[in-house]
Amino acid sequence: MKKALITGITGQDGSYLADLLVAKGYEVHGIIRRASTFNTARIDHLYQDPHVNGVKLFLHYGDLADSVNLTKLLYELQPDEVYNLGAQSHVRVSFDIPEYTSDVTGVGTIRILEAIRESGIKPRYYQASSSEMFGKVQEVPQTETTPFWPRSPYGCAKVFGHWATVNYRESYGLFACSGILFNHESPRRGETFVTRKISRAAAAIKLGLQNELYLGNLDAKRDWGYAPEYVEGMWRMLQADEPDDYILATNETHTVKEFVQEAFQHVGLDWEKHVKYDARYERPAEVDLLIGNPGKAKRQLGWEPKVKFNELVKIMVDADREMLEGKHLVHQHQA
Repeated sequence: MKKALITGITGQDGSYLADLLVAKGYEVHGIIRRASTFNTARIDHLYQDPHVNGVKLFLHYGDLADSVNLTKLLYELQPDEVYNLGAQSHVRVSFDIPEYTSDVTGVGTIRILEAIRESGIKPRYYQASSSEMFGKVQEVPQTETTPFWPRSPYGCAKVFGHWATVNYRESYGLFACSGILFNHESPRRGETFVTRKISRAAAAIKLGLQNELYLGNLDAKRDWGYAPEYVEGMWRMLQADEPDDYILATNETHTVKEFVQEAFQHVGLDWEKHVKYDARYERPAEVDLLIGNPGKAKRQLGWEPKVKFNELVKIMVDADREMLEGKHLVHQHQA
C-alpha cells in the first residue's frame, strides 16, 4: 500500500486529492493546524463512508511554520509521495498579511523540502505552484517557459516556492515536481473566493435569502477549470518517469462578469439588478489576464480538462442551491 502525506488536506484541493488517493488504495496522511473549531468538513465523508474498508485517512497536527514537527512527521511516516498544498492562498488577503503569507506559502516550501532532505527519505514531492506567478503576463497563452511577473505577495511567495522546488530537484536529486495550476473551482471552494461568492449569491438571491452581491473588478480574465480534474493531474505528475513542471489549465479565458452572467442566468435572474461594485475588493495591483496552455501535460501525462466553463458554473450554483435549500428547510422546521 502506497503512503501519501498531504499538507493543506482540509482545503478544496487537499480534500479532492484525499478522495482520489483513498480510492486508489493509498494510506493517506494529512497535516492540519490546531484550531478551536473543527475545519475538517471537506474530508469528514472519508471517515463516514461505509465502503471504505477500515480508515485509510490519518490526520496529524502540524504547521508549515514548524520545521521540527515536519521533519519528525516525515521521518515517522516515511511517505512514498508528499503533496504540498498548504498555503495562505487568498490573493487579496495576501496584501493585508504579506509577512505571514510569505512565511507559510514561500518559506514553508523550503521547510518541507529541507525536512525531506534532513530525514533522508526519498518520497516523490509535489509543489502547488500557481498561475498567479505570471501576474503581469509576458505572453499569451502562458506556458512552462513564460517569465514570471507576480503582482501580489501571494504570487511572490509562490514564485519563491516554485524555484526552491526546482533548486532542490537540481541540487539534491529529489523527485520534485511543480504543478502550475490555473484557477480551478468546485462546490468545495472557500466562500471568500470570487467564484464561490458568485455561485452562493446567485443561489441565495433566487431563494430570497439575500438581495445583493458586492464585487470588485468584473473585467479580470481567468482560466477556470474543475478542481477534481486538476488533482488527478497532480497525481499523474508523481507517476511520471522523470520529475518536471507542468501547467494545468483549460486554454480558455473568461471574465468575472461572464461568471456572474452565467450563474444568474442559470437560476433565471437578471444579474444587473443584484450585483453592485465595491472598491474594497479591488487589489492594489491587478492581474488582468490569465490563460494557460496545458499542451505539455497532455503530451507527457495524458491529462486534459473535460468540464467546460458553463458546466462548471452550473455545478457550483446547483450545489449551493441544494445546500442553502437544505439549511433553509432546517431553519423553517426549527422555527
